[in-house]
Amino acid sequence: MHTFTYEQAQSVENAAGSSGRFIAGGTTLVDLMKLGVETPPALIDITALPLAQIETLPNDGLRVGAMVRNSDLAHHAVVLAHYPVLSQALLSGASPQLRNMATTGGNLLQRTRCPYFRDPSSGGCNKRDPGSGCSAIDGHHRMMAILGTSEHCIATHPSDMCVAMIALEATIHVEGTKSKRAIPIGAFYKLPGDTPHIENVLEPGDLITHVELPPPTGTKQAYLKLRDRASYEFALASAAVVARVEGGHIRSVRVAMGGVGTRPWRSAEAEAALIGKAATSAAFRAAAEAALRGAKPHTENAFKVELAKRCVVRALTIATA
Repeated sequence: MHTFTYEQAQSVENAAGSSGRFIAGGTTLVDLMKLGVETPPALIDITALPLAQIETLPNDGLRVGAMVRNSDLAHHAVVLAHYPVLSQALLSGASPQLRNMATTGGNLLQRTRCPYFRDPSSGGCNKRDPGSGCSAIDGHHRMMAILGTSEHCIATHPSDMCVAMIALEATIHVEGTKSKRAIPIGAFYKLPGDTPHIENVLEPGDLITHVELPPPTGTKQAYLKLRDRASYEFALASAAVVARVEGGHIRSVRVAMGGVGTRPWRSAEAEAALIGKAATSAAFRAAAEAALRGAKPHTENAFKVELAKRCVVRALTIATA
């Protein structure tokens, strides 16, 4: 494995074909290589690229380099002051050791923890081996998704950071062999449909360079994560709320959920149910009902429907207090 300049990295990745991989912290990719799930013919080390800065933009937004470590981002003064939902989400994930290694770009591309995806000997997985089936549907699926699923895949998106970023309406900046692109995070992830192995809109040779967060607007924010144990555990349900309350009424709100969707899940239904309403428990419960109305649970994860509703209600309560 060698370290390259940005231009060299793209050239090598392009030469290696669509199966070549950029590597930074390696907290997801190396695990999958050890398990035999990922077998890239080439790894391109990008840790020497100048992508580890956090900078305030002229419009007072925040630019976060793709190589910024999760721990550095979580504890950054501007993030703590103006984007607390992001800090809370990051600190709820993994362990201190992993947060010291994991990067912003890598977290955006984190892959599912579905046991059938991570174990090539466990049975069919359309995400790992297209066309082989989804063993989770009739198998062990307690941790699997209830929103955005298809008959081909019910794998849950695992990230906490991405849930907060979708609530903050982050923009992902990508540089590829053809062009530079700015992609709203809400348009970055794909639903599984009949192609679960295609998880986002990146093309071969694309490299995430940074993420931009919009200027702070005096909102209240909260991230709540419900899980089987207090640390080093993935969400059964989580909720990120960014809200502006005036005179006891909700003037603007963004609601995103984790642990329940096949991608970081923003609920336009919950938001529509809240705008202009008084910030009351009844309004919060109505929003939660709207958010989970399209849920499609299976036997083992049916409990997630009510759990996610309660998570949304609690997160809204905290954020609007």
